[in-house]
Amino acid sequence: MSEPVGRERVLQDAARRGLTVRVVPRPQASSLHEAAKLLGIRPSDIVKTLVVKKHDGGFLFALVPGGRKISWPKLRAVVQVNKLSMPDAQIAKEATGYERGMITPLGSTTAWPVYADESIVGAHVAMGSGEHGYSAFVDGSELLSSFGAVVADITDPE
Repeated sequence: MSEPVGRERVLQDAARRGLTVRVVPRPQASSLHEAAKLLGIRPSDIVKTLVVKKHDGGFLFALVPGGRKISWPKLRAVVQVNKLSMPDAQIAKEATGYERGMITPLGSTTAWPVYADESIVGAHVAMGSGEHGYSAFVDGSELLSSFGAVVADITDPE
């Protein structure tokens, strides 16, 4: 039996967590605003899952709402480290099993810790589904709870 891939991994992990996830086809978009319009949501309801490398060689997931970017000083303070960086695409794929643009903590090949911007709490969000051409919709609060995520102010406006 082969290992599940893409959406299947996401949905299996969500089911194990008791998390309701709805995966929908997502047309290609050239911008955050265009993607939000196509999905019928606000840009801030699209959550990017970024893989962040720690100085010790480990990784973490940073969940960042659309229109915002990681605030490195804030994230370093919350993680309580002096150095964090963005790995290249190949290392991110090796760390998660997903290509950039599809990354999600759901179904990741390694269960890295999740750090999320506080604005995700209470929002219904769209995020990577593990597969190109699809988005996964989930209740932000339930998602964060299912991972025991560290929730804090970790972003700044783009």
